[in-house]
Amino acid sequence: MNSTSTAQQSQLAQQSLGLEGVGQAFGRALVSQCHPRMLFALLMPFLIVLGAVIVLLFVALGPLTAWLSQQVSDSSLLLEANDWLVSVGLFSLLSVKAWMLTLMALMVLLPASGILGLAVAAVFVMPLVVSHLSRHQYADVSKRGEYGFVVSFWNALWVSVVFLLGWVLTLPFWLFPPLGLLVSLLWWTFAFSLMMRLDSIVEHATAAERKILLVRHGTGFWVIGLFCALLNLLPPAWVFLPVFSGLVYTHYGLASLRRLRDELH
Repeated sequence: MNSTSTAQQSQLAQQSLGLEGVGQAFGRALVSQCHPRMLFALLMPFLIVLGAVIVLLFVALGPLTAWLSQQVSDSSLLLEANDWLVSVGLFSLLSVKAWMLTLMALMVLLPASGILGLAVAAVFVMPLVVSHLSRHQYADVSKRGEYGFVVSFWNALWVSVVFLLGWVLTLPFWLFPPLGLLVSLLWWTFAFSLMMRLDSIVEHATAAERKILLVRHGTGFWVIGLFCALLNLLPPAWVFLPVFSGLVYTHYGLASLRRLRDELH
């Protein structure tokens, strides 16, 4: 890779392969997920998410509900919605406020737990996933990456912070359910794509190779993220999705890296 000129790297990056290999990555990930080691790997992010939900509900639900109550009291839009629901007889004045505050609090705490589980999977479980696959399907793809843990940790940190800030700032869109669902898909696509794509190749690819792959296969990485975000809408998927998404991204990333190196030699 060191002998590759800047012009050649630029040319390779522009040779987008589109969605090639995305379906194959999902198929291979399904097979890999059935391996006992990968089934065991499901436990860590699941337990982290479960523990985070329990802790946040006990520790943060009260203060968050109180803060949201103040925001609702100061929001003319929410007050009008509250008055309309009461006027049509759907709720009493007290029940609609309690229902609204509880729902809003859960819409903050559950995604916070989910992104924490995904970050844990990215930093601590992905090395297990990558190690497992590199010993079997990708033994010919040598490891040339540097500072993998540091790069992975920093990436997971900034993606999580942006996700949480963006999620909170776009909560008003949930007043209009179709927009709320769209915003949810966009943010989870963002989280899966920007977190998992880097971790799938950080141990094997050099910085120059990562740059080429992220440009060349950007569409494929985002499509995988969109499919994972769609699966994330189904609560049962929360158990296996952190690890399964890592398997999909690793299959896609290492297969793309193998193909890139074949082209270079």
